[in-house]
Amino acid sequence: MAASPSTARAINDRLALRLLQHEGPLTAGQLKELTGLSRPTVADLVERLTAAGLIEVAGEARAQRRGPNAKLYGIVAGRAHLAALDVRTEGVALVVSDLVGMVLAEASLPIADDTGTGPAVEQAVALVERTAKEAGADRLHTVGIGAPGLIDPATGELRDSTGLPEWHRRLVAALQERLPEARVSVENETNLAALAEQRDGAASDRDTFVLLWLGHGTGAAVILDGTLRRGASGGTGEIGFLPVPGTRGLPSATDCTGGFHSLAGAAAVARLAADHGIAPDPGAGPEAAGAVRAAVSAPGNPAPARFLDTLADRVAVGVASVVALLDPGCVVLGGELGQAGGTELAARVQDRLTTLSPLPVEVRPSTLGGGAVLRGALLTARDHAQDELFGVPGH
Repeated sequence: MAASPSTARAINDRLALRLLQHEGPLTAGQLKELTGLSRPTVADLVERLTAAGLIEVAGEARAQRRGPNAKLYGIVAGRAHLAALDVRTEGVALVVSDLVGMVLAEASLPIADDTGTGPAVEQAVALVERTAKEAGADRLHTVGIGAPGLIDPATGELRDSTGLPEWHRRLVAALQERLPEARVSVENETNLAALAEQRDGAASDRDTFVLLWLGHGTGAAVILDGTLRRGASGGTGEIGFLPVPGTRGLPSATDCTGGFHSLAGAAAVARLAADHGIAPDPGAGPEAAGAVRAAVSAPGNPAPARFLDTLADRVAVGVASVVALLDPGCVVLGGELGQAGGTELAARVQDRLTTLSPLPVEVRPSTLGGGAVLRGALLTARDHAQDELFGVPGH
C-alpha cells in the first residue's frame, strides 16, 4: 500500500537528516543526488526542515561553473545539548556535546571508596551541572550513562549487583530528578563500548562480532546482524561467570570467583604478571594494564613473552566458548587490558584459537580503547535525541 503524503514527507525528512548527520553539510543538489528524490521534493523538504528549526544554511559550496555558489545546509547543532557519562567504581568521566556530537566540554571526577552514597551522588550530579554550564547548555536534552552491571530490559534501570557501589544505582534517579526535562538512560558499559567499536572503531566493517571486555571485570557484548543483543534478562555477555578450566572452583549466582573472571580479570592478570617478574610501567594506569603494556614493549625478553603467551592461553578459553556458541567471525579485545595488549595479544589469542575451534575467527584489538564507553554513551544519547527531534518535523 502506498504511503500517505504525510508519511512520505516524514520518511524523506528523516532520510535527509540522517544524510546530513553522516555526511555533514550538503547542498540541495547533493541531497537530490544522495536521496534520489526530485528537485521539487528536495526543495520542499529543505524549506520544511528549515522552518522547523532543524537545519540551517551552514555556508556555501564553491560552484564548479559560473554562477552563484550553492548554499550548504547543515543540522542546527545547538538545537539540543547532550551529556554522556562513563560511570566506574572509582569515579565518573563526562562529556557534553551539541546535537551532532561535537564535544563542547569534558570533565572527570575520582570518587573514593570510602565516600558515602549520598555525597558520591551529589558530587557526580554537581559535575554534570557544572560541565553543562561550561558548555553553554541552558538545559540538557538527553543524558546517556554507561555503567558496569545488568540493565533490567523491562524498566531500563540498573539492577542491584553485588560488588558495585550503591551510588551507581542512585545516580540515575538523582540525575532524572535534578534534570527533569532531560531524558536519562543507562546501558551496560560493555554494550556501549561495542556500539562505539561498531560505529567508529575496530568492527566498523562487521555486522556480527563480539566485544570481549578485559579490565577490572570481564564481560562481553554481542552484535548479531548489526543489532545489539541483550538477552531475556539483560545478561547476555556475563562471561565472568562462565565456568572454565584452570580455576580452583566454580562461580556462584552472587560471585564470579572461579569463572572466567578468575582467569582474565585485572586482579588475576596482575598476579600472573608478578609470577613472571613483570613490573608495570610506572604511570601507565591500572597495575594489570601497566604490566601488559610493559610486556608488549619488551618482546625480545623471554619472561614477558611467556607472560603474554600464558595470558593469551587464558583469554582464548573465553573466546573459544563465545566462538563455539555464536560463530561471530570477529572478536574485539577491549577494556584496559585489551587496549594494553594491542595487536601482540590479539595475534597470540587468534593463534591459539586455530587449535581450539574449527570455526574461523579474526581477533582484533580495540581501536577506541578506554574511550569506547564514553563514545558509545554519546552516540546513544545522540541517537535518542535525534529520534525524538527528527521524528515529526512539519507534521
